[in-house]
Amino acid sequence: MLASYATVVRRAAVPTAAAAAVMVAVSAWLAGIKGLIGAACGVAIVVVFFGLSILVVGRAARVSQSAMMVAALATFLVKIVALAVVVSALDGTTAFSTKALGFTAVGCILVWSAAQVIAAMRVRMLYVEPDGEAVRRGG
Repeated sequence: MLASYATVVRRAAVPTAAAAAVMVAVSAWLAGIKGLIGAACGVAIVVVFFGLSILVVGRAARVSQSAMMVAALATFLVKIVALAVVVSALDGTTAFSTKALGFTAVGCILVWSAAQVIAAMRVRMLYVEPDGEAVRRGG
């Protein structure tokens, strides 16, 4: 399970990094240095949030698939609350373009999610864990 999860993560990270680079460039072109800083902050938020998920779910996958699901749901809840805190803390800032931050963050999230779904559909994974003892006994 861990090997296929790592494959899905790698296959999702590459197009997300490419999309992030394009969005940062477009934001810098449209909004100048404030757009560049805002887009970079958006990329940083996405990297931290998805990196946290990868670490937590990867560790939980070593325990069991049930723990993996609980960890995924728990990190999702924590990320939603943390995002609400970050967005409320940045309300009214003039140091960078909040529109560029939002555009880049949402774009990266959509690309990551789509790439992860496509990669998960293409990777060959066992749906059940084979029981080696039952196979040896013949039943």
